[in-house]
Order: sequence, then structure tokens, then C-alpha cells
Amino acid sequence: MAKPLSLLKKYFGYDSFRPNQEAIVQDLLDKKDVLAIMPTGGGKSLCFQLPALMLDGTAIVVSPLIALMKDQVDALRANGISANYYNSSQPVEVQNQVLKDLHQQNIKLLYVAPESLKLLIPHLKESQIGLFAIDEAHCISAWGHDFRPAYKDLSQLKEKYPNIPIAAFTATADSATQDDILNQLNITTAQKHLASFDRANLYLEVRPGTKRLPQILEFLKNKTDESGIIYCLSRKGTESLADNLVNYGYDAQAYHAGLDSDERSKIQDSFVNDRTPIIVATIAFGMGIDKSNVRWVIHYNMPKNIESYYQEIGRSGRDGLPAHTLLFYSYADVIQLRKFVDESANQEVQLAKLERMQQFAEALNCRRITLLNYFGEQKSEDCGHCDNCKTPPEFFDGTVLAQKVCSAVYRLKQREPITMLVDVLRGSRNAQVYDKGYQNIKTYGVAKDVSWLDLQQYIIQMVNQGILEIRFHEKGRLLLTPLAKKILFEGRKVKLARLQTQSKPQKITGLPQQQSSGLFDELRQLRKQIAQEEQVPAYIVFSDASLKDMEKQLPKDGKDFLQISGVGEAKNKKYGQRFLALIKTYLTEQNESKPKKKTRKTKKTPTENITYQYHQEGLSIAEIAQKREYAETTIYGHLIKLHRSGKPIDLWQYIDKTEVENILKAKNELNLEEEALKPYYEYFEEKMPYWKIKMGLYLAENN
Repeated sequence: MAKPLSLLKKYFGYDSFRPNQEAIVQDLLDKKDVLAIMPTGGGKSLCFQLPALMLDGTAIVVSPLIALMKDQVDALRANGISANYYNSSQPVEVQNQVLKDLHQQNIKLLYVAPESLKLLIPHLKESQIGLFAIDEAHCISAWGHDFRPAYKDLSQLKEKYPNIPIAAFTATADSATQDDILNQLNITTAQKHLASFDRANLYLEVRPGTKRLPQILEFLKNKTDESGIIYCLSRKGTESLADNLVNYGYDAQAYHAGLDSDERSKIQDSFVNDRTPIIVATIAFGMGIDKSNVRWVIHYNMPKNIESYYQEIGRSGRDGLPAHTLLFYSYADVIQLRKFVDESANQEVQLAKLERMQQFAEALNCRRITLLNYFGEQKSEDCGHCDNCKTPPEFFDGTVLAQKVCSAVYRLKQREPITMLVDVLRGSRNAQVYDKGYQNIKTYGVAKDVSWLDLQQYIIQMVNQGILEIRFHEKGRLLLTPLAKKILFEGRKVKLARLQTQSKPQKITGLPQQQSSGLFDELRQLRKQIAQEEQVPAYIVFSDASLKDMEKQLPKDGKDFLQISGVGEAKNKKYGQRFLALIKTYLTEQNESKPKKKTRKTKKTPTENITYQYHQEGLSIAEIAQKREYAETTIYGHLIKLHRSGKPIDLWQYIDKTEVENILKAKNELNLEEEALKPYYEYFEEKMPYWKIKMGLYLAENN
């Protein structure tokens, strides 16, 4: 693989392959058919772009969206690779020039929509083709979540070009969909490559779908300079939420299928080019977008299946840097999605997928385990990077409450849905209750001390535990299961998870203005300027990950600049001098701004505040220590001090609860009169660092 590795660095700026990439590249070089299931942001494109450079002929890339082909081609050209696209929206003279370049072998990668492939095939000879790459290949399968009839025509490719390798790529496909893709493309003997679905940089969070707008405003308060997507189920929902965000001072636009194609293209272009940071969209938005610096994704409503959810959250953090995903979940969403299923084909399959999505949203264990197990990737160790791992649910004895609920279901003759059950238990005096005479049953009002929404959530937990059963096709009526009878008549105990209260968002009167601070922001401003000059999205110039690497490595010359992740020969030649000049100027100004002589009159910035600034920029402890020329122990001390002063520092990402419990145990056993750390260090046989002991003692006292 010496030559592929050298081309990887030369054109793409990477020193090594990601998992699975090398094997896929080699299979295509050996002219084998391939099915690759790789997560969004996992490096799928490189798997066919690199072989395209080494194989004779042109790689034909089937891509689902015409609107994104230009960005994909621009990204390749920025890396010094000859690429173009061909579709029905182009003027005839442009199409003819593309065909001429194709015949003269001047194009290494040609992007085409499946609908346009029919126009191209008459001009394609087998000797001119290096490989076929089918992106978003799940679209060919009726079992997939974005079925698209035009993809069916791709079944002809293997018949017409039997000696040309076909590579099918998708981010989300269960085993049934994988088999269907292979059958539809006539590549049943293809090599399968299943990459890990674990996107460790994505933080997974689910919240109850109550007071969503205030929660979103609180979430966005410190994200004014970040790009993100909010997904809604309805067109009306996207417009309403976008208007609300604009009213609060955020730059947001709605995107849905009801807009004409020109308007949708403008909105998408504005987002891709960092002019509009927030898009509120239906699921029609996002497929094929290579924007690498999306820092968060919110689902205002629950998606219809885990495949859709996983693909949509995968549109954040494609550069490998941290990204936050937030899903709002409510029973009302489940009811709405059930109605959609009733109107769709493959009802049994779609219903099963919806139920798995619901189980994910309601999970009380590590969410990443649930997600990965769905895709057949067995994982049993908690990830430590989801809401359930960070703040595990607290359980209480819910036996009495469960008995009240089960008794009410029985007295309602198992005829009523959750909404009526909650009304009866809380003693509601509405017409529906009184018309049916439910105010006269024994369990009327026995849970009036529990709020409506909390009681609904507890009942849903009982459904998930198998105590109650919902008959969705019978107006959602609730039934008692054999387990419910054990709770009612045999004293079976029930544990329920205590619901977490959401902090009340502060009233927002205006957006906090983020001041440019640090080299990263100046690098980002230069990138934006270059992107505007070249009329390409900023991420095509460099990803955030590349800028972070520049900030860390501080290259001094072209040789150093080539060592930056994502910098190949073309980008070094094109952009190197401008970025190197900026870095040199920045370092000079930093040195000149350092006080030459300390005086009592000089107001010194507290040292921990400088650490906080770097922490907010996303630097690791090691990176902060290196930049500040301090020991890592000192930086951890700063974080403890910052937390004590009220700064929003999450110390639990550096220490787990078991360690804190062990430190507390040591404190009780040592019974020290003075606050010395060395006895603890010796107690743990010098295996626990001082900073962790200090942090554990602090958290034990303040938790």
C-alpha cells in the first residue's frame, strides 16, 4: 500500500488510513465489488476517490442530490484532483464539454444523479470507466429509510459493464437492507466492510419534549458562533420554530419540501457557506452535505426509526471534533408517527423500527450501547459520553404509584388511552371524564399530587417494563399484563426512575456577543475570507480539525505546514503562505504584548481564567498544559478553582463516581486532621495521581 499511502498524503493530507479504508481501497484496486457500511463522517468518500486516482479511466459517482455535486467537485479540485459533474440542469454546451473531457480521459471523478445516469450511459464505454461508486446506497432498497425509485435503474450497471467494480456506500443499513442492496445491484458476491458505528465524538442526549423552545434557547445560549440543524416533523413546525428563533435574535431559516427548488438551494447554500448558522428543517435536509463543522443537531420531534436518527445526528462533528446531539421525546410524537406508519407500505417493518426508536428514547442505560447494538455491533461497556452515563437515573420505590395506575386501568375496563388515565388519576374535572362517569370510580384523583406530565412519564416507564400494554391500533387503549396482576395482588415491587427537573431558562434579552480570542478564531477568519474569495464553502479550504492542528503545531514553514492534518501538496501550495504569515504575526504580537516588567499597578488576569478560555475553545488538558507551559496537575487545579467560582466546568468527565467513592472511603479510614494529599497517594499505592485525589475530595464535599 506504499503508493496509496503516498497519494493519501499528497492529495488529502493524511498520514494514515482510518479503520476499514485501506481494505476497501485495496479491494477496489483489485477490481472487486464492495458494500461498505460506514458512519457519516467516517471517510466513505476517500474510499472511492483514492482508487479513482490509481485506476485507468473515470470513476462514475452516483450521488443523490444535484445541489451538492458542485461542493463535492470543488472539494476535490481544491485537493488538486480533476473532477466534474453531469446532470440535466446544465446547459447543453456545458454537458458537451463534460462529455468531451470524459472521452479524452481528463476527468478522474464524474458525479451524476441516478436520474441523469440514463443520459450518460450511451456515452460510456467500459474502457473509459475505472469504477462505479454508489453513494447513499440504502436508497435502492425498499427496506431502507429513504427509498428512491430512480436508484432501481442502477441494477443495469453490472449487466452492461460486468468487468467494472461497483462500490456501494451507506451510513445506515441493517442486515435486511444490506442484503437487498446487494441483490438490487447484482453484486451478491461483493466484499462486505462493516465499520464501527461508534462516533465517540458525538454526545448523545434525550430530554422530555416539554417546553421545548425554552430548552432550545438555553441550549443555544453559548453556541452563537456554531452551526447546527434542528429537525422537525412538519413544515409548519419548521417555520414556527425558525420564526421564534429569529425573534430571539438568532440567525435561522426554515427548510422544507414546500419551498420551491431555488429557495431551498439558496438556504442550503447559505448554511454550507457559514452565512446562516441555524437551519430548522424537515428530514428532506442534509443528505450528502459534507459540511464538516456542524457542532450540534437537535431533533425537535422523535424520528421514525434509528437509521434516520443516526444518519441525521451524523451530520454533526464530521471533522472529528466534539458535537452535541439532543433529542426531544414525547408520547405525542409516538402517536403521530404511528399514524404515518398506518399510511405507509411495509407497515410491519416500519412499526418494528419505530418501536426500536422509542426504546432508544426511553432507555435508562447507556444510549450508545443501545444504538450500536441495533446495528449489530455488540458493546457492553458504558460510553461515559451520553446523558445516562453522565447523570444516571435515580430510582425510587414506585410500587404504590404503580398499584394506583394498574387499579385505575382495571376500573376503566382497559378501554382508555394514557391521556384519559392520567386525567382520572389526577381527578381532572373535564367534560370527557364527567360524560363517562369516571369521577365516580374508586381511583378517581388518587394521584392528584403528581403533575400531569410526570404521571404520563411514569406510566410510559410502566409500559416499557411490561406492566402495561398499549394497543395502538385500538385507539391506544391500555391493558394490564400478567406482571400487572402480580403487582396488584402478589406485592411485586416496582422501581421507577425519578424524573430529572429541567432548570428554568433565564429570560434572553439579547445574544451574548462572542469576542474573537486566540489563534483559532483568527485562522477561522482567514479561512472565511479565502472561502469568500473563491466562492466555496469554508470547510473546503480547511476543516476545523485542520485549524485546531495548526493552532497546536504552530508550523513555521512549508515543510511544517505539510505535517498538518488535512494539508496535501495542493493546499500547501495554494494556502500555505497566507496561513503561515498569520501564525507568525500572531506569535509576534503575543510576544510583544507580554509585559516586560511587572509592577504593582499592572492588573493581572487570574491564571485560572486563561485556562478557562482555552477550555472553552475545546482544548484538551494536555493541549492547555502545553500552551501554558504548566504541568497537567496545575491545569486540573485551575478547573477545580473555576468550578468552585461557579464556572460551568464538568469535572465528572475527568473522574468517575467509583473513584470518588474510593477517595471518600480512604478519607474515612485515614481520618486526617490536616488536608494533606500524600497519605491518600500512598493509600492508593501511588497509582492515583494527586490531581484526581484533590478533585475527588472536592466533589465528595460539594456533591
